[in-house]
Amino acid sequence: MFRNFRTVSYVIYGRGCFNQLDDILLKKREENKSFMVFLVDDVFKNSDFAARIPAKPQDMTLWVNVDDEPKTRYVDALTEQIRSFSKSLPAGIIGIGGGSAMDLAKAVSLMLTNSGSAADYQGWDLIRHPAVWHAGIPTLSGTGSEVSRTTVLTGPQKKLGINSDHTVFDQIVLDPELIADAPNPQRFYTGMDCYIHCIESLTGTFLNAFSRSYGEKSLELCREVFLNPGADADDKLMMASYFGGMSIAYSQVGVCHALSYGLSFALGIHHGIGNSIAFDYLEEFYPEGVLEFRRMTEKNNIQLPRHIAPNIEAATVEKMVDVSLVLEPLWENALGKDWKRIMPRDRIKELYHRMLL
Repeated sequence: MFRNFRTVSYVIYGRGCFNQLDDILLKKREENKSFMVFLVDDVFKNSDFAARIPAKPQDMTLWVNVDDEPKTRYVDALTEQIRSFSKSLPAGIIGIGGGSAMDLAKAVSLMLTNSGSAADYQGWDLIRHPAVWHAGIPTLSGTGSEVSRTTVLTGPQKKLGINSDHTVFDQIVLDPELIADAPNPQRFYTGMDCYIHCIESLTGTFLNAFSRSYGEKSLELCREVFLNPGADADDKLMMASYFGGMSIAYSQVGVCHALSYGLSFALGIHHGIGNSIAFDYLEEFYPEGVLEFRRMTEKNNIQLPRHIAPNIEAATVEKMVDVSLVLEPLWENALGKDWKRIMPRDRIKELYHRMLL
């Protein structure tokens, strides 16, 4: 059975295209007389950029904190805040920020139309009702959240996305000017999420011509951005993120992401940093990719965190392994249908010990 997956309905790209957001939202305002919710990374709260957000007097602006990875309880709290603001559903949710802010926007748009807690929907295709119309505007590039069908959340028991066709944004605004001031190394780690997407997709057992076409172009752009950067590096990175997200839409990621989820759940390590920490220990699985990744870290003056939890308790490591093992499609993509024999629990634990101790 071939997958029939949904993609973003509308895409606008170009330097300065953020200025057209007001016009884009006008149509939704005319169709639905309700309010808009702007869900924005709070790093912009007191910036010049805040004045450019086209919020109207009736709209709601939520300044969200993403110092920590997005959690299901935070999604629940934001959802209740919107419900308390008005008895009617908003006309749209507009997520502005990096991958975490966009994931929060996607999750909130889903939970406004689905009962219970966001934790109830961590998994594949558990969402029953379509989301509120939602748009994504990246101010960091690399995660691919702008095009993916998942919103990655940390819940009480696991770190796992809400994977659904209803999660996909209805509109994205890709303006390279918005990522120009992203600080290094944050820009690097987010970009490495994209690079690792490509390596895992292109070497996986789920690979097909669709995934290969997007993945190869994204990988080419990542190499240009992080090994031979030019004046148009932001433009290229934004498109690398888009293509990288599309590549894994019809395939999957692999060993690195499976291990990174455990790091994030137990230690609160941000996704891009967790991927980079894990990937550096995976030369056995991705030999060429890891060597090139190390050249990128050197070129961009990045010092990876080492020995990140030397006093970690054994029970915590066991929980990290549990979180990792839930991600069966990732392991199967990386290692094939016989992955449970190839990657037993003790081998995953050994890899974690190398990163932690």
